[in-house]
Parts: sequence; C-alpha cells; structure tokens
Amino acid sequence: MLHSKIGGIGYYVPEKVVSNNDLIKVMDTTDEWIQERTGIKERRYGVKHEETTTTMGVRAAEIAIQRAGIQKEDVDFIIFATLSPDYYFPGCGVLLQREMGITKTEIGALDIRNQCSGFIYGLSIADQFVKTGMYKNVLLVGAEMHSMGLDFSTRGRNVTVIFGDGAGAVVIQPTEEENKGILTTHLHSDGTYAEKLSFINPGAHGGYHAKTAGETTDFGYSDAEYGEMFVNEHMIEEGMIFPNMEGQFVFKLAVQKFPEVMMEALNKVGLKPSDIDMFIPHQANLRISQFVQQKMQLRDDQVWNNIQRYGNTTAASIPIALCEAWEAGAVKDGDLVCLAAFGSGFTWGSALIRW
Repeated sequence: MLHSKIGGIGYYVPEKVVSNNDLIKVMDTTDEWIQERTGIKERRYGVKHEETTTTMGVRAAEIAIQRAGIQKEDVDFIIFATLSPDYYFPGCGVLLQREMGITKTEIGALDIRNQCSGFIYGLSIADQFVKTGMYKNVLLVGAEMHSMGLDFSTRGRNVTVIFGDGAGAVVIQPTEEENKGILTTHLHSDGTYAEKLSFINPGAHGGYHAKTAGETTDFGYSDAEYGEMFVNEHMIEEGMIFPNMEGQFVFKLAVQKFPEVMMEALNKVGLKPSDIDMFIPHQANLRISQFVQQKMQLRDDQVWNNIQRYGNTTAASIPIALCEAWEAGAVKDGDLVCLAAFGSGFTWGSALIRW
C-alpha cells in the first residue's frame, strides 16, 4: 500500500530584517508592547518591486526539489497556499510554474486560500493524490508577502506588528514503508464568525454579508460604502482596504481548537501527546503556542517556535519552522512530528508525520 512522505523541504526568508524598534518610527508602539502580546522581536520584509509571494515561493521550492533528489521537470502537480497572492487572479500556482520554467509539461496547479491553515490543507490534498497513485512528486508551497498590504500607521498596529514575509516548500512523494510519512490529516472549518479575522475590501460582495450576517460584519459603514466594489477613495481614507482582526476573540478560539485537532490526530493513530517528538505549530502568536504547549503537557524541546524572528508568515509559517527544525537536527528519522494550524475563516487542521 502506498503512503506519502516529505521527500524534500526548503525555505526562504528575505534578507531585510525589520525590528520592533523599526516599527516604532512609523507608529505609536513599543518593543515591550509587541513582545508582551505576541512574542515577536523582528520579522523579514521582501524587497518591493524585486520580490513577490511567487518569487519567494520559487526560492523555497528550488531547495525542496534539490533535496528531494529530483529535477524540476519531475514535478507533476503544484499546490500553492497563500493569502497574499501576486494578483487578485490568476493564482500564484501558475506564476510559480512560469517562473520555474516548467510550463512545457502543462502540469496542474492548484491555489489554496485557507490562510494560516493553508499549508495543512495543501498537505492533506497532496497526501491523497500521492496515496492514490495519481501523482508522484507534488510540490507544495506556502508563501506570503504581507508587507505589501499592511497599514503602517498607529491605526493598523495591532495587525501590522504581527506579520512578516517568507516562503516554505515541500515535495510530497510515495513510499511503501509502513508507519512512515504522513500518518493522518484532519481539516475543519466554521464560517460563523468569518469577519472576526478578515480582509473585506477589495471584494465583490457589494455589502451582501453585512446585510445578512448582522453584527458580525457591521464595522460601522453605510450601505453605500459597502456597496462599492473594489477600491475607492473613502475605503483608502478609512482604512477599509487593510486586514481586520479582533485579537481577543481569535486568541480564545485558537487555544481551544489547537489542542482539539491535535488530540483528534493522535487518537486516530492510537498515540498520546507524550509520543510527540516535535510539535510545529502555525506561528500565529507565541502566547498561543505557549498556552497549547502547557495544555498538551509538552516540554520545551518538543516544540519549535520561530515567530520571535520571523513574525507570523501565515501559510508559510509551518514549512519554514519545520525546515528550520530539520536543518537544526531537532527533527530526525523516525520522529513523530505533529503539525497544527488555526486561522481566518475560521479554518484549522492537524497532521501527524513519522519522519
């Protein structure tokens, strides 16, 4: 019976380091305030007009492909997860294919819009494709260039200080080894409070959701303002074109769903938290990771956090952290690795991998 495994992994983060003290120059905040609430000390920003979500994804993908022992022409399917695509459409999957020079094979490219849990969703999809024998080398990329769409003013500080740029990639391949590779994946969503963490405009909603979902989408704008499609001057002035987040609500839901979906995966394969060799959480907030670690009774050496240095890179955060942990020798052959994510939608998921 075929199983799927991570045959190669790579990551890329831009060279430009942006510290909390750098952000103090453009908004009313402090290093202490940011670290206390998020654990973040610095993040990376891509070079405008030179780097994009796609180009960073290519850099990570090239490393993963080389480590998988294949050529780029051997890739037979692409999955690209991001919330910050180069274009509104088409998605980054075909752009990555073009940038890598593998258009002649005309392989399929799938774009995943599940934000923070995008990589987990993509991993689950790749797992199914490989296990069924449909594809042999699935390239899964998670990449973000948040810095192009953040509100660098005091008004936007609660969101802006959290996010950074970067990319991670894996090549999913078949294996016949028993109890190796991706053991199980679990995906969930609940759209009840979708607007609690969202990017409303630009969009083609025309105010529909504000009228039908009530207070969950009422940000104090008139029907006329909601009725405008895409971007107008008022939206820019009022900051309607930037991400919106109710941090406390998101935090409370995240610390509930993380342990639930981790236990779901462990119970599926008859294991317990103490069997985990390495837990790689989506790097949403260091306080969330610490809360989940305590809830699951995991030691410090069983958890990998790098949000302190990279911020929240949403769809890229798990592959970046996983690759970094593997390169540092913290993930070894035979280790049980648990991945989990929670984010906008709300969507969440988990995966167990026997390395």
